[in-house]
Amino acid sequence: MQKLLGFLRPYLKYIILGPIFKLLEALFELIVPVVMAKVIDNGIASGDAAYVWKLCGLIVLLGICGLGFALTCQYFASKCAFSFGTDLRSALFRHIHTLSPAEIDRLGSSTLINRITNDVTASQQGVNMAIRLGTRAPFLVIGAIVMTLLIDWQLSLIFLLIAPILGFVLYAVLTRTIPMYTRNQQKLDGITRHTGESLDGVRVIRAFSKQKQETEAFAAQCGELEQSMIAAGRISAILNPLTFLIMNLGIAAVLWFGGLQIDAGRLSQGDLTAFTNYMTQILLAGVQLANLIQILTKAQASSLRVAEVLDTQPSMQQGQASPEISSEAIRMEHVSFTYAGAAHPALEDISFTLQTGQMLGIIGGTGSGKSTLAALIQRNYDATSGTVSVFGRNVREYDTRALNRVIGAAPQKAVLFTGTIEENLRWADANASDASLRNAVEIAQAAEFVDQLQYGLKTHLVQGGRNLSGGQKQRLTIARALVGEPRMLILDDSMSALDYATDAALRQALHDRCKGLTTVVISQRATSLRSADLILVLDDGKCVGQGTHDELLETCDVYREIYESQNA
Repeated sequence: MQKLLGFLRPYLKYIILGPIFKLLEALFELIVPVVMAKVIDNGIASGDAAYVWKLCGLIVLLGICGLGFALTCQYFASKCAFSFGTDLRSALFRHIHTLSPAEIDRLGSSTLINRITNDVTASQQGVNMAIRLGTRAPFLVIGAIVMTLLIDWQLSLIFLLIAPILGFVLYAVLTRTIPMYTRNQQKLDGITRHTGESLDGVRVIRAFSKQKQETEAFAAQCGELEQSMIAAGRISAILNPLTFLIMNLGIAAVLWFGGLQIDAGRLSQGDLTAFTNYMTQILLAGVQLANLIQILTKAQASSLRVAEVLDTQPSMQQGQASPEISSEAIRMEHVSFTYAGAAHPALEDISFTLQTGQMLGIIGGTGSGKSTLAALIQRNYDATSGTVSVFGRNVREYDTRALNRVIGAAPQKAVLFTGTIEENLRWADANASDASLRNAVEIAQAAEFVDQLQYGLKTHLVQGGRNLSGGQKQRLTIARALVGEPRMLILDDSMSALDYATDAALRQALHDRCKGLTTVVISQRATSLRSADLILVLDDGKCVGQGTHDELLETCDVYREIYESQNA
């Protein structure tokens, strides 16, 4: 929470000025009942019309001034709240991108989306209402009590009696609703996750005709959230009616006992009117205070969720070194890795060495640890044990951004972003020349279809590149990795959607036009790895064979089975 308060420091002047103007509005509001009492006692009672009109003009003037102060406070509150929300949302987004994949996996993308949108908005609203009502409501209550004490301290005892009752009602409602608001946000996380999965897999859902089941599952989640929100709403709904009931009973008591005071000649009609107005102000301020507490309660629950993300620190510590090309490209020594919460290691006791400019092939069954091994080379994760070295230095010593500049990667799932093809290609190097873009497109065998597009590299891609085929997206992701002229290229099964001819042409282009480039190719096709200088054969996280294609055919049963099954 301390971090969130830090985002308010640049707007301290708004936090100070806003309540000041709100206090001025409340002060003018407290003066009105006194003026009304004088109108009744000194003007209406004596039939002095001029006096009545003069004081009525004063009441109008007080109202106009109060309106001006209220609008000024509203401006400062909005300026502070929306600026705070913008800064917090931006900082949260930046912080998320500093986290390692391990933290992203633990938190989950759906809850991060929910926290950066709904939770920040709730926190923002809390700041807005705290500035607007945080001082006004308590000041009006205290000020009205003081004024009633000055008018008649005996009648004021009525409010002093009902105040503890109001406090108990507030406490009972808030202690029940605070946990509910937190659970509601968690249920909303689940709905966000389900929505994202359904939209990403809409084609799969349709292919298996699961629309009805998905709709029913989504409706069930929404129903749970609805019931939970209704339960919280029912408890919160009690607050205002109870507050009105208790305060109106107090006003009725004031009118009853005040009437007796008037009959006894100890209280004037104007004073009773002013007293009743102050009790009404206390009532309205009490309702505002109750609503403010509810808003702040929701804001607190959301702020804690936001603070949890900001307090999450990346598990991987950044080094300071920048990669310098050496004769040795990759070395792994007894490397093992286990995902958080997993019962068994994803990789176990992996050791090999690859020289710069060579090609490493990785093959194995589904879930054998191929992508995990590639992730360790890029330092998306840190090895649980053992040492991973890239270009002669432990990857833990590198600044990750510097390491990423020399390693180009095409992930297993082709990811493209909304924008033009050219904008996507320039991710590795924003200043890349047109010739460099063209060279990368040609090596990746993407020139064939890019040239046929009406706008070429200027063609606009929709979200996720859904207006391209799977093979086209894969070729563009490979081209994007090549634009930055990396010294190492990792192709994580990123040619799976390519036909054999295109696959072969791409590998030949890499060999002919990328001299000195160290290449790591993960593939399910043994034929794609035949020219590799070193092939690792993984099975259930273990390296069951390593060597060249010919060597493995003779020494590794797993590799031989894979090769023969694909060439039968």
